[in-house]
Amino acid sequence: VHIVPHTHWDREWYSAFQTFRLRLVDLLDDLLPRLEADPSYAHFMLDGQMAVVDDYLAVRPEAEAVLRRLAASGRLSVGPWYILMDEFLVSGETMVRNAQLGLDRAASFGGAMDLGYLPDMFGHVAQMPQLLRQLGFEHAVVWRGVPSAVDRSGFWWRAPDGSTVRAEYLPHGYGNGAVLPDDAKELVARIGEFERLQGELLTGPILWMNGTDHLAPQPWLGRVVAEANEIQDDFELVVTSLAQHVRLAPTEGLPTWTGELRSGARANLLMGVASNRVDVRRAVARAERALEQLAEPVSALFLSPLQWPRALLDEAWLAMIRNSAHDSICACSIDEVCDAVLYRYAEASRIAEGLTARAVDALGATLAGRGPVVVNPSARDRGGLVELITDGDDEVPGTQTLSVRPREMVLMEFPSPALAAGIVAELDYAPRYHSASIEATDDGSVLFRAERRAGGGSLISPDDRKRLQQVLEDTAPRPVRVRVTQDPGRKVLTHVVGVPGYGWMPWAPPTIGLGVHPVVAGADGASLDNGLVSIAVAQDGTWSTGEVTGLGRLVHGGDVGDTYNWCPPDGDIEIDTPERVRVSVAERGPLRGRLEITSTYRWPERHGGELVDVDVTTTLELRAGERLARVETAWNNRCRDQRVRVVLPLPTPATTSRAECAFAIVERGLTAEGGPSELGLPTFPSRRFVQAGGLTVAHEGLPEYELVDITDGQAHALAITLARCTGMLSQGPMATRPLPAGPFTRMEGPQLQKPISVRYALAIGEEGDPYALVEDAFVPLLVTRAGGGSESSSGQALAVHGAEVSALQRTPAGALELRVFNPTEHSTTVTVDGRTGWLVDLRGRPIQSFSESFDLAPFQIATAVLAD
Repeated sequence: VHIVPHTHWDREWYSAFQTFRLRLVDLLDDLLPRLEADPSYAHFMLDGQMAVVDDYLAVRPEAEAVLRRLAASGRLSVGPWYILMDEFLVSGETMVRNAQLGLDRAASFGGAMDLGYLPDMFGHVAQMPQLLRQLGFEHAVVWRGVPSAVDRSGFWWRAPDGSTVRAEYLPHGYGNGAVLPDDAKELVARIGEFERLQGELLTGPILWMNGTDHLAPQPWLGRVVAEANEIQDDFELVVTSLAQHVRLAPTEGLPTWTGELRSGARANLLMGVASNRVDVRRAVARAERALEQLAEPVSALFLSPLQWPRALLDEAWLAMIRNSAHDSICACSIDEVCDAVLYRYAEASRIAEGLTARAVDALGATLAGRGPVVVNPSARDRGGLVELITDGDDEVPGTQTLSVRPREMVLMEFPSPALAAGIVAELDYAPRYHSASIEATDDGSVLFRAERRAGGGSLISPDDRKRLQQVLEDTAPRPVRVRVTQDPGRKVLTHVVGVPGYGWMPWAPPTIGLGVHPVVAGADGASLDNGLVSIAVAQDGTWSTGEVTGLGRLVHGGDVGDTYNWCPPDGDIEIDTPERVRVSVAERGPLRGRLEITSTYRWPERHGGELVDVDVTTTLELRAGERLARVETAWNNRCRDQRVRVVLPLPTPATTSRAECAFAIVERGLTAEGGPSELGLPTFPSRRFVQAGGLTVAHEGLPEYELVDITDGQAHALAITLARCTGMLSQGPMATRPLPAGPFTRMEGPQLQKPISVRYALAIGEEGDPYALVEDAFVPLLVTRAGGGSESSSGQALAVHGAEVSALQRTPAGALELRVFNPTEHSTTVTVDGRTGWLVDLRGRPIQSFSESFDLAPFQIATAVLAD
């Protein structure tokens, strides 16, 4: 019997972080001297996450030497993760950075625990075995999600690319030996009962996990183990590490499982966490996009290695990684925790947005000319609509005007130059001015022009800056007048084509027409057509495109579950028909057309409550040159205990769906395996898109979907959850889960009593490239202005073809690092034009060199470090 003392430490959950940290400090203040004084307490595992160490050392920095000594000697296991994350609600890149940060921190304590410890994630993604192998691990430890087909506590777990690890399954979770009795006979009896109950499931030594949520170590461990060994010879009890247990575990005759682990056969999978707190879901989608697809690639390509904003990116990623903790990102925590999660996502997003603007403006400053420049932050060549501001108030041919800014002048008088200096400094960065002329006169005159840059700040020549300072620093007590003139301008939409991947091109007004088929609003005021897609709104508020009708039907039902699981009330009545519908044309084109559908529903204020009017506004958008329809649905939520889904009929019936998860597209059927502790519901998660029956839906933070309207074994529609509102952290028993999953805490936050707005886009027809659809729908082309530099006004910083790009950043040494993956079942060749370098694993260790191209097997992930 291998006894592994540990604690499972949720950084924040039913209490806030600072409350739990006080308990963490108490635990480690007791544990560290105990380990040093009691050799029989041979080992302790700090939950496989370095956040526990960092959070403790922030309060007890003087304990670092003791922690290093115990970890280096093998008495204390630390890492490999920085935090124990959820795998379905964050990106694959977030998980990679989590592991890299954890391994880096653990290295300073003598090294990380040598296995992939995954004890409490709410299921596991298909590519996790490949990630673990690329991190250098051969073993995993899992609990939730293992299907009934796995009939041993050890099994081979295989990723889609064939990467395999030996997985140790925890039949009773990470706490089967949590409460250790201080009586040896009772301990032996409990172990015997565990062996009897698990029967043939057990392989090799029994794993006795002596710990659970926030449990302090039992000081009598060494004594009671010694006594148990003395009084019997059926079991040999050894206090050891989890890494030592898996190294001794048998490998012969084990079953094999390929792909994701999402079964509720033996343990709660907690299937409803993907649909609660849609505000958290949108926040993570936006923050991940801002960092991974915008800030990092443009900073890596358009700034020099010395300008790489490592400290700010590290700060943003630390917030993202902390938020990826399973109780944090899953939003199955108290309101104070979810507020902290939203704040951290907002901070990360602001950092990313600011860095993106600075990097793109840095590129613009080097380019010849003075006009607008369109920048493509994606690897694939792209076109589409961009917003930009033109000089003057004249109409610009080939564009769609959004707003006109008139000429404005503000005159301010100050009694002294010192007072004027303050307002001039603020005007220098005033966001309302696209361009401004500032004039300071009286015994000398300075006139200069400040052009506001996209990220804030202005372009002022050094000479003008010096002359202005001379006036404003004058100590003579004389009045100063400052005149700010806002030049007229016009905000327009324009269509561009052929912007190279990771490249840029100048913009000029089209010489002939729009250059693309226009968007036309129908005379009926309820239709749009762009020559590629047509939309028509029906009287009931649903809409059609081509031969597919009934799109956008909202279905409202009750939910008496909690943040972990959806549960319909007895006698639930679904409402899918509005009382009245109004349709109006918000934009008529020619480059962008929008219809607004306002549907008034009568929804119950709460389960069993009175009906109230709820106006739901759905905005349908078509853009010139695109084959997708964009949808935004918004309402001011007045109802509680509810689930709202949008139902989208499929062009053709389907028996399977394909959804994005980390570094892969996963195919799923119409059912999900449940068990005695959870009803199996086929409500599945997707990261950014889902496909079925000729329909592709790209979404922003709407991860839960289900194939519905099933007849004769075929689904005829796809349902996507727009909001699920409940008032309990956990409860039980309930129809979909008989036992509670956490404390019975009433909460207001999950009821989402505030405006709700969600976005998605869909394409009908042959299932094309869903990654391209996601980029077209949600990753904008960027705009800057050329600054009169010497570089060409068109160009490409890096050409990458043949695979999807997950990351483009700089290594600590300043080299470009590119991570790509192949989500298909066919081999591909990745080309990086004109570049050489090394393929490395996820720990940066070299695998092989390459010159301009390398092969990528089906479903494979690769990281390439490019030479200068």
